[in-house]
Amino acid sequence: MFNSMVYYLQSLQFGSNTVFDWIQALLLFVGLNLLLKIIQVIIIVRLKRLAGRTRTDFDDVLIKIFTRIKPPFYILVSIYFATQMLSVSGLAERVIYVAFVLVAIYEVIQALSRLVDYFIDKYIRAAEENGDVEQAQTMASAASVFVKVVLWALGIVLALSNLGLNITSLVASLGIGGIAVALAVQNILGDVFSSFSIYADKPFKLGDFIVVGQDKGVVEKIGLKSTRIRTLQGEQLVISNRELTSARVQNFKKLEKRRTSFIIGVAYGTVLEKLKSIPDIVTEIIQAEDKVELDRCHFVGFGDSSLNFETVFYFDSPDYGEYMDALQRINFALYERFTEAGIEFAFPTQTIHLARD
Repeated sequence: MFNSMVYYLQSLQFGSNTVFDWIQALLLFVGLNLLLKIIQVIIIVRLKRLAGRTRTDFDDVLIKIFTRIKPPFYILVSIYFATQMLSVSGLAERVIYVAFVLVAIYEVIQALSRLVDYFIDKYIRAAEENGDVEQAQTMASAASVFVKVVLWALGIVLALSNLGLNITSLVASLGIGGIAVALAVQNILGDVFSSFSIYADKPFKLGDFIVVGQDKGVVEKIGLKSTRIRTLQGEQLVISNRELTSARVQNFKKLEKRRTSFIIGVAYGTVLEKLKSIPDIVTEIIQAEDKVELDRCHFVGFGDSSLNFETVFYFDSPDYGEYMDALQRINFALYERFTEAGIEFAFPTQTIHLARD
């Protein structure tokens, strides 16, 4: 009975195929749709169970990727494989194949783009913990755009290749055109790559006080092409990133302690006992200050109009305001103690001897 039914269906012709061929293709189409949907559901269910047992959120991204695969993808895949069992016209076969390739490439690129978004988002969240979110967002946005452009370019080339087009000449033309464009915008590209170099190497970051040549100020923004610095005079200075990566940059925010050396000149004629007391006075004043570590204080020589004492100390803080406050207190205390001890500070003087004939 079954064999006769099959023979009967094979004898009936509908178009270029028998009814039996059409039934087989229909069953394959329906079966593939159900199978792909079942596989999707199984994968999603297992990923959700795994997500409940792990701390990572990567499995959540995989769940989103598989969840967003829509029925048009299943339908085209099923139609493509079902039509392999049928004899169809060359045009119809070509249209189905083109649609299948385009949808498959589109779904793969979408999945990879979501993975890129996941890693970019994770990178920005890590930067937020380090307080470097603004620069991280700038770099991440540029990287995201670049990677996605590359993905779509590869997808288009792959699609054209699968459609039977000769892409060798196209790739060669794009290569020559890319070289021409790169030469035309090499300064801009140099600044862009320099911005990635600055972010990767981190010679400075937002809020750091830096000195570049004769310019100095606080870093306000690190962009893709330039870095903006707020100078001590108040204006905003814009420096290209390429210039920053090729220049010597002093970063005072990285300063752990400040070394200070200064000369105290006292007047000639100061008695020896008072001269010998000066290192003790200086030592007592400096040691009374917090965050100040005295290195030495010595009588170093005879100047043109003064007896010179050199003092060296370290201030254990990079904060310039705190340093200046401490130095001011030291200078006030030195003036007060020298006045009490009757020690005169020297100032430039000249003595003229007149000879009489």
